[in-house]
Amino acid sequence: MTKDYYKTLGVSKDASKEQIKKAYKQLAKKYHPDMNKDSGATEKFKEINEAASVLGDDQKRQHYDQFGTAEPGFDGQGGADFSEFMRNAGMGGSGGMGGGFTFDFGDIFDQVFGGGGHRRGSGSSRQRRGADLLYELSVSLEDVAFGTDKEMVMHRRETCEKCKGTGALLKSDIETCEGCKGSGYVKHMRRTPFGLFQTTGTCRDCGGEGKVIKNPCVVCDGAGLETKQRNIKVKIPKGIEHGMRLRLTGEGEAGEKGGPHGDLYVEMHIGPHPVFERRGNDLYTEVPMSFTQAVFGDEITVPTLDGKAKLKVPAGTQTHTLFKLRGKGLPFLDGSAHGDEKVRIIVQIPVDLTAKQKKALKDYAEAGGDKVQEEKSFLSRLKDAFE
Repeated sequence: MTKDYYKTLGVSKDASKEQIKKAYKQLAKKYHPDMNKDSGATEKFKEINEAASVLGDDQKRQHYDQFGTAEPGFDGQGGADFSEFMRNAGMGGSGGMGGGFTFDFGDIFDQVFGGGGHRRGSGSSRQRRGADLLYELSVSLEDVAFGTDKEMVMHRRETCEKCKGTGALLKSDIETCEGCKGSGYVKHMRRTPFGLFQTTGTCRDCGGEGKVIKNPCVVCDGAGLETKQRNIKVKIPKGIEHGMRLRLTGEGEAGEKGGPHGDLYVEMHIGPHPVFERRGNDLYTEVPMSFTQAVFGDEITVPTLDGKAKLKVPAGTQTHTLFKLRGKGLPFLDGSAHGDEKVRIIVQIPVDLTAKQKKALKDYAEAGGDKVQEEKSFLSRLKDAFE
């Protein structure tokens, strides 16, 4: 039974080769087994390939239009599934179809399934975005509390000033590639069990650039980029946290062939502080207190990030008691509020007591310790002994 290849591709009998290609691309993408899991997709895909392999070849199409078949010996297997076709495309050998296909399936498959991005017009160059860079910056708690500007010294690749990024010693040293005639890609004919197929690949001589450099730049050795030292300023916002990254757009390495710069990521490393420990937006610190201050209470001076503050400690305060200084911590990143400062009291046990101090403590212990704290005269004598 004669197959209607025009109907299979949904084109008219006077359709141009470009119209056939376009129809094939749309249908191949729709019915490819890797994209369409319907039960009939594989068979439909075979029919589409078979129709395209006939209508895409001038000789076969003429024979088909005249006799209703592709040509003597055509086995109708031009629509083998895509994976099998790709495996066979690299095979040589005899017994395949003669005549030679001029329908560039390699070009069509590249465009349908994502390989077409490397194709360029004659003389075009490949622009690549520059690499992103990471810089680890050490900052202090004071920087976090009040914000600051930091200057970083770094090395990065930039567009070569000598050749302006071309990579050539002189402009005349840039020549059209002979291997691909400036297109950036070359075509190969392969004989397969389905006939001769034309495939397309990147030109090895120019790497797909379409141009070759006869004499490279003496500064960058043809790379178009050179390494330079730069001083870059970055603004550290208040409340920044350890490990956070700031992105400086366009401060990374320069792109090849005039491509855009990458970005610079600045990662915050907040070093240890001699007085404070950070927990979120709260600050913790330890303040020593004498034995008598803890017993009788006192007003003490404690450190803060912006100076000093007074803290009232009630009588009988135990060691490791935490007191809060509200709003004396670090600011939140959004500037909405501040954390608190937590002061931990460390009561110091007296050492190297004098004879008077020892007698006072001994009398305190023999009198029952806590049981006699209400005797003001005794407490007064105890205090006098330690002052």
